[in-house]
Order: sequence, then structure tokens, then C-alpha cells
Amino acid sequence: MAKLDYNDTLKRLRNNYRLVVMNDDTYEEVVTFRLSRFSVYIGLSVSFVLLVGLTIALITFTPLKYYIPGYGTRESRTALQVLKIRTDSLEQSLKFKDQYLESIKKVLNGGETIQRDTVVLQAPQTAISNE
Repeated sequence: MAKLDYNDTLKRLRNNYRLVVMNDDTYEEVVTFRLSRFSVYIGLSVSFVLLVGLTIALITFTPLKYYIPGYGTRESRTALQVLKIRTDSLEQSLKFKDQYLESIKKVLNGGETIQRDTVVLQAPQTAISNE
């Protein structure tokens, strides 16, 4: 494979070309441009950077940023946190109530035996005199 020479690449970048826009009916030249590959590359790069900058500025400095998922105002984020805390506490209380009702159902149906303390306590005897 032939090695590319640095000077050949620079020459190809700097070669001038002519871009002609013609009227198809009359073959009249409407606009003529003298371009090189380097100038086309620079022009496309600058236009890309300008479009990206304009898009970022449009999103940053206008209310369009609120349509981005996950982005919102500070008030909406704090309201969301409060709602999340309330939801968690409601879920927890609902779970406790369900456990309570299940244990009551088991006791009423006789499905669960209650462990009773059947250990006999040895209480000290006190002498009660009948005086």
C-alpha cells in the first residue's frame, strides 16, 4: 500500500474548485462559488458549532428546559419529596393494619394457638395470723 505524502494531502485540501448554480432552462449561471476542500471543511465545522451552541442556548435560557425529563423547578422537587414521604408512611401504616387484621382472623378461626404461660411460680408464703 502506498504511503500518503503530507504535501499531497495539503495540496488536495488547498486545490480550488468552482461550484456553479445554473438555470436549467436557459443555462444561465445564477451563482458561482470558488471553494476548496479546506474551506468547505471549515464552513461545515463552524455551522455545526453554531447550531449546537444555538440549541444549547435555546434550551438553557428559555422555558423549554422544563420539558426535559428529570429537570424541574426547586418547588416541584420539594413537593415531590414531600409526596414521596407521605406515600411511604401510608404504605407502612397499611402494611401494619393488614398484619393486625390477619392475626385477628387467625385467632378467630382458631388457626393459631396462643402460647400461655403455664409455669408455676413459687411465691413465698407469708404467715397470716387470725388475731
